[in-house]
Amino acid sequence: MSDATRRPPAGLDTSVPNVARMNDYFLGGKDNFAADRRAAEEVLAVAPEIRTMAKESQAFLGRAVRHLVEQGITQFLTIGSGLPTQHNVHQVARSLEPAARVVYVADDPVVLSHSLALLATDPRTAVVRGDVLHPDELLADPELRRLIDLERPVALLITSALQFIPDEDDPFKSVARLRDAVAVGSHLVIAHAVFDTRPEAAGPLVDIYRKVLGRSEDASRTRTQVLRFFDGLELVDPGLVYIRQWRPDNPLAARRPERTWTVAGVARKTDG
Repeated sequence: MSDATRRPPAGLDTSVPNVARMNDYFLGGKDNFAADRRAAEEVLAVAPEIRTMAKESQAFLGRAVRHLVEQGITQFLTIGSGLPTQHNVHQVARSLEPAARVVYVADDPVVLSHSLALLATDPRTAVVRGDVLHPDELLADPELRRLIDLERPVALLITSALQFIPDEDDPFKSVARLRDAVAVGSHLVIAHAVFDTRPEAAGPLVDIYRKVLGRSEDASRTRTQVLRFFDGLELVDPGLVYIRQWRPDNPLAARRPERTWTVAGVARKTDG
């Protein structure tokens, strides 16, 4: 389907690139427009491995959700969710636990529109408007509270949003607020691109995403800086590692982990 025949949500300016739609392009999806593809190709010109990183992040999310269900988690709060794809959180969780409840959180109108349409008839899944930087407003959302009982363990999944939020906005404080609000036994799942092994790519990629996001701050981080998001929690084995190294289904898939320079970790809340 061409851009001319695809119908975007009313009021959407498809001439402006969008991070969620760019990621959809990296994953081989069709919910993107010419502006998204141009910006995505700029990214790929700097770092062609980004396409592989997007797919590896999706695979990690599936492995993490399976692990959490095995730990008895049946509530999932996915913050900063992208466009719906195959093997979404609710699909993976329900394949193991049919009673699992999932809330997707997004502030992008395209993501909200697509997700609401996809999940409109699913009583155990909801989509709410919000973001990680406004945790109190998010946790008070009535639709979220309809499905998520904060007195019971919940999984907080933040696998794409934090890498675009600069320190000036203090995302560490927001994540800590979410950590404090959930019950003991809850888990935090984070994936975050880092530049430890590709420092030369940081400047060009930051410049591209600054234009896309319309802001001037630099949100690039190293693994050590990402580790701060897990303060007050207990990282489960193997810790905060390159995404291919986090409990791979096939050990051979963990070779050359630094070539997909996203780190990921899962941590458990052990005390109040």
